[in-house]
Amino acid sequence: MKRTWTIIGVSDVPSSFRWYQSLFGLTETRPGHADFGQIRDADGTVLLCLHQWGAHEHPSLMSRDNATPGNGLLLFFRVDDFDTTLKRARALVARLKEEPQVNPNTGTLEFSLRDPDGYYVTVSALSSLELAGHGPQA
Repeated sequence: MKRTWTIIGVSDVPSSFRWYQSLFGLTETRPGHADFGQIRDADGTVLLCLHQWGAHEHPSLMSRDNATPGNGLLLFFRVDDFDTTLKRARALVARLKEEPQVNPNTGTLEFSLRDPDGYYVTVSALSSLELAGHGPQA
């Protein structure tokens, strides 16, 4: 088995940690460190790692001033509770970047929003079975 741990630079690890836990309906916990935290699914799978800008001198995580956060990166999550995740997302942001729509490549519903650091986050239904009863503006 192989797993990837996507690590993004953030301005405030505890705040971003709460934001992602809220988006995914995870039990609120605190990150392991003030400058690093792992967002984990209920089964322990790491979904995303949050790293404080400038901590530990990692070359690509030194400063958000060196590049636009999220440039060249799309955080794409597949969820089995699309409708509930959509409700939580709407509570986190004033406006979605993309309203729910069917992705013609995956055949599943998806929507997009920006996280507190400006990263583009797309959430997709795990399967096309969740399409039943949804129109273009679900």
